[in-house]
Amino acid sequence: MTPIFAKANGVLQAAALSACLAVVFGAFGAHGLKPHLDVQMMQTYHTAVQYHFYHSLALLANAILLKLYVDSTLLLKSAFLFVIGIVLFSGSLYLMALSGIRWLGIITPLGGLSFIMAWLCLWFAAVKEFR
Repeated sequence: MTPIFAKANGVLQAAALSACLAVVFGAFGAHGLKPHLDVQMMQTYHTAVQYHFYHSLALLANAILLKLYVDSTLLLKSAFLFVIGIVLFSGSLYLMALSGIRWLGIITPLGGLSFIMAWLCLWFAAVKEFR
């Protein structure tokens, strides 16, 4: 296996694992947490799961694009930023909902910024590299 395919394969593995965890966390929230969280914290948890899923799918698309555009550093940056966004955005919301520690919400916008940067990297790749 060449390093080029290892890059796409690594992103694909991250996407698959991330999506799997989104399913697990979603099921846990729907079946295990509902009786234990108030409506606001349940909504916070639900938002974390939604964004986790959306960006897991973005990672999957990124992996597919990396198979087509193997030399794209912008796609690799985008994938990295999607992972960071999932950890910071969804991770902080998961922790906040489960622990009740509200100050964790100050981390969430950093994850949102990572998502924005990831989507911009994907856009730049489309403009500059996809020909």
